Amino acid sequence: MNSIFIRLKSFFNTITGSIAFYPSFYAVSAILFGLFMKWAEEMNVSRAFQEVFPSLIINDVDTARSILSTLIAGGISMLVFTFSMVMLLLSQAAANYSPRVLPNLISNRKHQFILGAFLATILYNIITVIGIDPSGSDYHLPGLSVLIGIISAFVALAAFVYFIHSISSSIQINNILENIYNKSSKRLQILIEQQSSQDQFPDTSEWHTYSTNRSGTIQNISVEGLKKSCETCKTKFEMLTTKGKYILEGEALFKSEIELSDTQLTEVHKNFNYSESELVSDNYALGFKQITEIGIKAMSPGINDPGTAIDTIDYLTDLVRLRMLKKDHNIVLNEDKDALIMLNTTKFEDLIYDIFASYRRYCKEDLSVMDKLLQLFSLCMGRETCEPSYYTTLHLQAQLLIHDVEESISNSHDLDRLKTQFESIETQYHQLSSN
Repeated sequence: MNSIFIRLKSFFNTITGSIAFYPSFYAVSAILFGLFMKWAEEMNVSRAFQEVFPSLIINDVDTARSILSTLIAGGISMLVFTFSMVMLLLSQAAANYSPRVLPNLISNRKHQFILGAFLATILYNIITVIGIDPSGSDYHLPGLSVLIGIISAFVALAAFVYFIHSISSSIQINNILENIYNKSSKRLQILIEQQSSQDQFPDTSEWHTYSTNRSGTIQNISVEGLKKSCETCKTKFEMLTTKGKYILEGEALFKSEIELSDTQLTEVHKNFNYSESELVSDNYALGFKQITEIGIKAMSPGINDPGTAIDTIDYLTDLVRLRMLKKDHNIVLNEDKDALIMLNTTKFEDLIYDIFASYRRYCKEDLSVMDKLLQLFSLCMGRETCEPSYYTTLHLQAQLLIHDVEESISNSHDLDRLKTQFESIETQYHQLSSN
């Protein structure tokens, strides 16, 4: 059941991440509602409504047709403009920041709702205007349907005004960084709260190793499903891969304490969900990667924006501080507090190296960025951690950074400033090591 749930969740994330999901949903809803109103008009709902609110009902056929035709034409024009603006937004974000931020922008439901409002208004009014077909002196105009079409046009117009505001703020780099940071920190906090305090797990050197049956990126691992498999098969598991990693068919996936049958192995494989989508809300490491890529892109010759690079380091400082509270592995326990599953995550050392190797490579000649990175190391080394080895990792990165700086910055005054800051980091590290 859990494997089915995780697949449904992945499918939901995939379709809701599509820019066409909510507009399509709104379009279908508008068509169904338009057909429902045609049926309601046959039940003389407009006459009943006119008796209560006579001033709101349009009785002239030509006037109703003219209004609806104008609303349809105007709605199509606004829909085309809205779609063009969304495409411009995505193109500009990919060019100036990073293509990896596109999934977050595409899945922005506000823009999907606005596109859906335009599309629904157009389709509903088309169905309504088609239904206006006088046939005899006793014909009664579908006044209520026309009124709803006019109201929906006002709603779409209000949505368009909001769209202009939303799209102008969505493309701002601070809002993009804030969005990535919020999703990453939220995911990290959840994992920190869920992690077990137990560190003891049986030796797995003699356990049975099983490989993946396909290639792809592991987006999700159903922990609850694996726990049930452990109870059913009377075994324990050690995960050999991490979420978000691309794995080849035949590569080692997990270890089992006992040998599994083909049927049992098939059930275990169902708990691994493969997807090429990169959603920060599912994998905090992607947040680190996207923020880093934005910072590096900002320092490219065509953009040359050290201010944005410094902003990315500010967000990374808080994320690194949070990551220092999370272990490199997590042991899943059963109700009796017995260790069942060893979950491996992206190691702190690897995560930090990937981030700062990029900054050292592309920003080592910029004094302000290097100074900010040293501030990051100093601030994080002064914060609490669940693993003392994390301090060693940060200290090593500071050493690598100052080494690259010495080879890249020729101004002795600038170099002395950075070395002074590095010496304070050295002092911090030695104090932590002696405690």
